[in-house]
Amino acid sequence: MQDIADRVGVSKALVSMIFRDIAGPSAATREKVMEVADELGYRPNRAAALLSLRRTKLIGVMAEIRNSFHTELVDFLVDDAERAGYEVVLGPVTATRTQAQAVDMLLEFQCEALVLLGPQLDSATLHTIDERAPVVSVGRRLPGSTVDVVRTADGRGVAMLVNHLVTLGHTDIVHASGTGAIGADRASGYRRAMIRHGLDPQVVVSGFTEMAGSSTAPGLLERDDLPSAVVCVNDRCAIGLLDAMQKAGIDVPADMSITGYDNSPLAQLTHIALTSVSQDPREQARRAVSSVLERLDGGRTRPASVILRPRLSLRSTTGPAAQREKTRRRIERSR
Repeated sequence: MQDIADRVGVSKALVSMIFRDIAGPSAATREKVMEVADELGYRPNRAAALLSLRRTKLIGVMAEIRNSFHTELVDFLVDDAERAGYEVVLGPVTATRTQAQAVDMLLEFQCEALVLLGPQLDSATLHTIDERAPVVSVGRRLPGSTVDVVRTADGRGVAMLVNHLVTLGHTDIVHASGTGAIGADRASGYRRAMIRHGLDPQVVVSGFTEMAGSSTAPGLLERDDLPSAVVCVNDRCAIGLLDAMQKAGIDVPADMSITGYDNSPLAQLTHIALTSVSQDPREQARRAVSSVLERLDGGRTRPASVILRPRLSLRSTTGPAAQREKTRRRIERSR
């Protein structure tokens, strides 16, 4: 700004007024200042200007970079944040970086608010973080929490999958479960739905990754009767199980129906075509950014909770219940 002021023959303070669009300088002076600024390639330092106002306009987003559903959410979050005049800083959770470490990094970057995708941190920790910067938890139920929550009704979503399978004649329906609060919620929704239909719940320990789904297959194949359907905790688990079953010679859905959860881009690919439940990532992202704006710019101090309705997406990995004798012979051939 001093270089521009010297070139134009005015004070640095006057140049600053023009860049901040403050009334006072004449139109001719404004035009000359902007012309010289363009010649010198000057661009106002947005970060410095925000720091002078004690603002960074940064929203920190914690996400697992290997989770395709999180990737989809981040894409929408960046778009919505930009529309609101904010930038997103990504705090990736990896095999070597924990959620707590990702959050610490985002706070070090002076993010004004944090959007945490599928947080597994306990409520007390989330409350402590919220005291430093407003927190929005996406995808996880937090009863009585002091932080904002945006999620889909997971119990209802899993029940929709069970109901769909029951209408197809399935009674031997297994749930490949996940860990943590989200896994527990989905397992609970499965159990309640099975009991409502007068069926016995069967939960096998699995996980949220493709490897976890693949590792679940041997135990199912060792049974005398292959379950006629498996409700997986998410799409990644379902895709891993689907791959392992097809390698073992099991026809999906003729011998076994498989469902996922998240309706991720992978689930929608033609060669996978996985029956799943949509959590509406577009709407979750919009609501999460809206919550941030209400806290930072709207003055809201009390926590708010948004619960969205899940949607069932039917594809080719589910079909009528298999004929048990035919399935038993096929399993014998695969061993």
